[in-house]
Amino acid sequence: MLYLDSAATTPVRREVLEAMMPFLTRWFGNPSSHHTVGEAAADALADARARVARVLGMRAGDVVFTSGGTEANNLAVKGIAIAAQRRGARHVVTTPIEHESILESAEYLSRVHGFDVTRVPVDENGCLDPAAVAAALREDTAVLSFGYANNEVGTVQDVAAAAAVARERGIPVHVDAVQAAGWLPLSAADLGVDAISIAGHKIGAPKGTGALAVRGRVPLEPLLHGGGQERGRRSGTENVAGAVALATALELAEAERVEASARVSALRDAFIARVLASVPGAVLTGDPVRRLPGTASFTFAGTSGEAVLLELERRGVVSSSGSACAAGSDEPSHVLVAMGVAPEVAQTAVRFTFSHDLREPLDAVADAVAASVAAVLAH
Repeated sequence: MLYLDSAATTPVRREVLEAMMPFLTRWFGNPSSHHTVGEAAADALADARARVARVLGMRAGDVVFTSGGTEANNLAVKGIAIAAQRRGARHVVTTPIEHESILESAEYLSRVHGFDVTRVPVDENGCLDPAAVAAALREDTAVLSFGYANNEVGTVQDVAAAAAVARERGIPVHVDAVQAAGWLPLSAADLGVDAISIAGHKIGAPKGTGALAVRGRVPLEPLLHGGGQERGRRSGTENVAGAVALATALELAEAERVEASARVSALRDAFIARVLASVPGAVLTGDPVRRLPGTASFTFAGTSGEAVLLELERRGVVSSSGSACAAGSDEPSHVLVAMGVAPEVAQTAVRFTFSHDLREPLDAVADAVAASVAAVLAH
């Protein structure tokens, strides 16, 4: 079985398991406890925070450990926006192709707190125009929040250009880097953003691990209240082993990033070319150039995406029809529809996402795609 759904989740790396194991066994203490076991846990937590901060180009005190990317995005969008209400801000800017955790957070702010929400359109490749962002911003805009790289089609945004137009007006910028981690540079300073979200399970750490790094000067209203952990921004006993795992996985992914991105991009491009040449009606979705190294996504007109996936699995290939967070939904991809794809065509989407350790050509997979689409069309 060949697993090509790494954008949904990845296996935990051996190095990560080894790094976190002591904090599940010997040094299992509560980092708020003032004894030897607790202080060992607190030291490990502080070290993990500093390591994550280094990769993200932030200060250690800016890092808030979370349960994953969804919580990090919720904390960023809701936390920054609600805190900004104190200065009269009641407007959020995002795009229609974001992960549900951003879109639903914005919808919550509208429904419960009376915010206006502007969703800046994207083009047919899923690209965001900085000029359109500038036009959407208002005096009362609380936050601009968007994805560095799209989780369904892999389009990579020009984050620095979009962020610059907001920062010129003093508006905080949050970027969802969950899919970008391990593939693209993550320095918040170079990107020009104030907050950045990552998730551990996309880069070889366990599910349930993640972080939001948000600059200390940006007011942030916590979502979880209690004992005041994480400098009061996320109460609750910290997942020390998870924080160590996230830091270890992030460092490993960053160390491998340049080489892996070049190698996987070449294999991805050859795979895309073979699929487009061998499958009648296949259309690549997302930007053909500005895309994640590990993502190739298509529509196959006249088919059902789910039927193609079943045929692929029969042939030993595991992939997906889009975001794992929307699995089981009968609705067409909101990402593809926002990019101008007809709903009936959007329902034919299939996404292939590759791991850092991909080293062999994917010719056999492309042949399996052709055979699977042919089988569906023949029924």
